[in-house]
Amino acid sequence: MATQSGSGDFVDNLGKVYGLYTGGFAAFVILLAVLEQFGLPNQIIGYLFVFFTLAVYAGIGVLSRTMQVSEYYVAGRRVPALYNGMATAADWMSGASFVGMAGTLYLLGYDGLAFVLGWTGGYVLVATLVAPYLRKFGAYTVPDFLSARFGGNFARFLGIIVLFCCSFTYVVAQIYATGIIASRFLGISFEIAVFVGLLGILLCSMLGGMRAVTWTQVAQYIVLIIAYLIPVVWLSAQRYGLPIPQFTYGQALQEINGLEQQMLQNGLATVAGLKAHVEPFTNYTPLNFFGLIFCLMVGTASLPHILMRYFTTPSVRAARKSVAWSLLFIFLLYFTAPAYAAFAKLEVYQNVIGAGLETLPQWIYTYGKIGLVKVCGVDASTVEAITAACGALEGHGGVLRLSDLAINADTIVIATPEIAGLPYVIAGLVAAGGLAAALSTADGLLLAIANALSHDIYYKMIDQNAPTHRRLLIARILLVIVAIAAAWVASTRPADILAMVSWAFSLAAAGNFPALVLGVWWKRTTSAGAVAGIIAGFGITLLYLLVTRYYPVFGVEVLGMTSLTNALTGAPVVDVAAALANPETAFAALHSKIGWFGVNNISSALFGLPVGFLVMIVVSLLTPAPSKEMQAFIDDVRRPRGPTVMQEKTA
Repeated sequence: MATQSGSGDFVDNLGKVYGLYTGGFAAFVILLAVLEQFGLPNQIIGYLFVFFTLAVYAGIGVLSRTMQVSEYYVAGRRVPALYNGMATAADWMSGASFVGMAGTLYLLGYDGLAFVLGWTGGYVLVATLVAPYLRKFGAYTVPDFLSARFGGNFARFLGIIVLFCCSFTYVVAQIYATGIIASRFLGISFEIAVFVGLLGILLCSMLGGMRAVTWTQVAQYIVLIIAYLIPVVWLSAQRYGLPIPQFTYGQALQEINGLEQQMLQNGLATVAGLKAHVEPFTNYTPLNFFGLIFCLMVGTASLPHILMRYFTTPSVRAARKSVAWSLLFIFLLYFTAPAYAAFAKLEVYQNVIGAGLETLPQWIYTYGKIGLVKVCGVDASTVEAITAACGALEGHGGVLRLSDLAINADTIVIATPEIAGLPYVIAGLVAAGGLAAALSTADGLLLAIANALSHDIYYKMIDQNAPTHRRLLIARILLVIVAIAAAWVASTRPADILAMVSWAFSLAAAGNFPALVLGVWWKRTTSAGAVAGIIAGFGITLLYLLVTRYYPVFGVEVLGMTSLTNALTGAPVVDVAAALANPETAFAALHSKIGWFGVNNISSALFGLPVGFLVMIVVSLLTPAPSKEMQAFIDDVRRPRGPTVMQEKTA
């Protein structure tokens, strides 16, 4: 794969190559299952899963090394639609989807479907509004398009700022996910584990750029989808005799509902503390539920690392087909996530809630030691620790109640095989899948950031005569620097995975979507309008996110966020007086709710996106129309046939 001809031979034999790879991976899993029966220690199984998969991905990265610009940035634009769909699905199904999605559905129930609906529906916007036209344009990066469409480097620079902010936030979440997995299965501290995961990310992406990332992501998709499906298929067959969990989890929901009623009758839960799994709007108001769906949909069509994937296809038609394949491959996981959450919750309700504190299963202590499971408000590290904590609670009878158990949402998928008592090799397989999901997305994100810094800033704005080897060297150096910075931020545990990912979507939606959509579909959009719209929309979203997350009291006192009621019901969202009197303790309760109309900060784009569109339209109408040449350029971009509009130098 290291040469042009070699790459061509590889592309011609993709079916055979990945067929052998899938068979080899299946044989590896079966071998470990047999060795487990012969007494191979669980820790060794965990080590083998993590290091074997990392070695395979790193090997693909090394074999795909390149010194050709088009290969490094867009994989030579020769990736077939089917395999680009798999790579896009792996790029898309990050640690948030694999590790966090089912956990969020476990905790939120019906309200968690906002993530499934938003992320899936977003690909309709990708296919119809953005991806084919960027492919026809022929860019290497999203800022490339903004610069060409709106003239000059200022629009490019704004695009780089948006790209960096949303991609860096997103990649921190992925490295956080790798830290959780590596910490659990390698038995090392979380702070060290994030850098172990980082090593695998760099080996995949640093040498071969987009070409290495593409072929690695195809391999990672195969691992992650197998790992995601097997545990829940196993549980479905075990419980209901049908290995199709998407059809059986309705029965699981009925059992969950019955167990919830029993817990109420037995005093193991209270009406106030029990949020029924299938009851809508128990965690999110209707405004926040539908607002989150909207922000995630628009954000999907605005994320630079996803849009970059469609620059790699041979043609506009292939880009459209690639979106369809992406949806199919993503659907396989998203259609399964609700079942995963239901089976996990059923296992916890049946086997954990109501058990004596001295008889709790071992997995609670395994994850409690790394801070992911709490009992009675303390990390479940030892029996003595939780017994003392629960004993200090008035009226506690030594039996685990629903309110006593707090499971981090990012734990559910990784822990489900252990919760259900499945063979440990299944737990190791799930860890390998979660690692594949997080690594694949992190690769794409880091590449998007490094490419923007090296291509859009260094090459386009500083030295347009830079030779190929220097451009690629700078790209690799910047990739390493950004990766280390992201790992350091992740080691501080800034938030849960899904929250960080949602912030990235809102930032991308407000910063990119108006400029991309109007840039393609409204020829009257001017450079001044685009610049003003990006600044206004992105700026308001970023301000709202930062203030509500980190400075809630400042938001109340200075920005006028005093109407803290549900926009539809009028019920109070937070106690402002208490927040001002005791800001330290109020922080955790306020950070996701305080704001205009009670909109959660994971839906920050609800304010910035309409402002971005409005400002862009108004300023465009007040400034001279684009030239006839530019309008002809836009017509050409919207025409599916014909050569690529922008022909980039390749050496």
